Amino acid sequence: MENRNLFRGFWSLFKGYWSSEEKWKARGLFFIVIALNFICVGLLVKLNDWSNEFYNALQEYREELFLPLIGEFTFLAFLYICIAVYAIYLRQLLEIRWRTWMTNNYLDSWMKNQTYYRLQDSTDNPDQRISEDIGQFVSLTLQLIVGFLRQSVTLVAFSFVLWNLSGAITFELAGNEIVIYGYMFWFTIVYSSVGTWLVHLVGRKLIGLQFNQQRYEADFRFAMMRVRENAESIAFYRGEKSELENFSWKFSDVIKNFRKLMTKTKHLNFYINGYAQLAVIVPIILAAPKYFTREMQLGGLMQTVSAFGRVQDALSFFIDAYATIANLAAVIHRLAGFTEHVQEVQKVESQIEKSTAANLKISDLNISLPTGRELLNKLSLSLENSKSLLVTGASGCGKSTLLRTLAGIWAYASGKISLPQNSRVMFLPQKPYLPLGSLRRALIYPAAEKDSPADEKLIETLKLVDLPNLTDKLDVVDDWSRILSGGEQQRLAFARVLLTAPEYIFLDEATSALDEPRELEMYELLKKVLPNSTIVSVGHRSTLFNVHDTELNLDGKGNWTTNLIRNA
Repeated sequence: MENRNLFRGFWSLFKGYWSSEEKWKARGLFFIVIALNFICVGLLVKLNDWSNEFYNALQEYREELFLPLIGEFTFLAFLYICIAVYAIYLRQLLEIRWRTWMTNNYLDSWMKNQTYYRLQDSTDNPDQRISEDIGQFVSLTLQLIVGFLRQSVTLVAFSFVLWNLSGAITFELAGNEIVIYGYMFWFTIVYSSVGTWLVHLVGRKLIGLQFNQQRYEADFRFAMMRVRENAESIAFYRGEKSELENFSWKFSDVIKNFRKLMTKTKHLNFYINGYAQLAVIVPIILAAPKYFTREMQLGGLMQTVSAFGRVQDALSFFIDAYATIANLAAVIHRLAGFTEHVQEVQKVESQIEKSTAANLKISDLNISLPTGRELLNKLSLSLENSKSLLVTGASGCGKSTLLRTLAGIWAYASGKISLPQNSRVMFLPQKPYLPLGSLRRALIYPAAEKDSPADEKLIETLKLVDLPNLTDKLDVVDDWSRILSGGEQQRLAFARVLLTAPEYIFLDEATSALDEPRELEMYELLKKVLPNSTIVSVGHRSTLFNVHDTELNLDGKGNWTTNLIRNA
């Protein structure tokens, strides 16, 4: 059952690219790669025939054949090298095209409908699965498929050679004369079959260990990334000891699993190397009787040994590739699991009906947690344009979840939400997101830099939110989330609002890092610069009542009330 699931996961990952809009280019390139590998096999057969002639000439001291045969080898070897190099080059070209297609599709699925947001609690390290696992899947798959096809052709080609060279062996058993034709061919079949079965017994636990190793490595890397992202908070807490302890736990998982991996790999390598070395001497022992009875010349012996090695290598493909197969299986588990979680998340859709109206209207809105706990029951309200609404209530009552629902990123909701057609909407979270890059990019986010307003407009806006010290740093590239304080980041977010000029502004405690006078200043700035915008705020401070028209109070049990603010 496990193997069936593995194959099903492999096929679901494999089939997309080969049936996509790029399928003909991909198939054509793949055909060329396979054709070049088949030509290489043909040249190996020619070189095998050459070895017979060359060693026979040496045995017979035929000096006049030496240089011509060296010249023939030089030509065949040069041709083989050129074709082998381009076979690898074109395979890598196919690899990068396939990886590009898969990466773009995974990124689209991950970003579609805020899937990246919904996956936070169900999938570990999605960044690693996209950036590393896809590359490994494509590379390992092509290596194994091309290798398998090449070795299959090698097996067919050299089996005929080995059959003809080995001839027949005769011996007596219980008074009966036994004749085995192509005995060396049959021996290598048995030898390789038993070897493949034994290597699976020795190395089958590698698959699970490879899977765990990738997960532990990613967890360790993510723990360090978290420290980098939250360096200031950790420094204030003097949390170095705790973080080191966490690093130690994560790294110990890496080391423990790697030691298990080392042990299993050691056992596998003992077997593989012993198997390979034994395969070197076995054909010589089997062919020696015919050589010493002069039924076979030196050239025939060397050709037989070479053919035996080619057949044995072809039949031993899965032995040599077992570690690669184990690694690929682990990658398939990770990517298939990630794909499954993405599909599950995308199936969960909110029952929100969206329509158009002259102003913001909410009808029969129900919101719950994934556990089923009800946060809001049948909320209905209408907010006139250019008015403001303050959402209040105790922590955990569902204020921020209400904004998530209005933004369309919360799936556990039903009801109806109406807004004017083509209205511009902007949401400001409590912690602003500042992308890596220039200050300009951080200021105009989520717009692209090519759509940036003129510098004069940006400078004027920075001054309005009292950030004049940043006006000469628009094109400075740095980690602005580290450089700017929490309050400065929130004022930068207000600058984004002023530049975007949305008709509807939703603020989720977007002034929590500001003092009350500065908070009042920011709200008054919004009303002054964007007098026609409708504002919905989530907040705790009583001072927010001074800048809003209506209060919506939630109790976290589904109940709600609306109140007109007296001094609005």
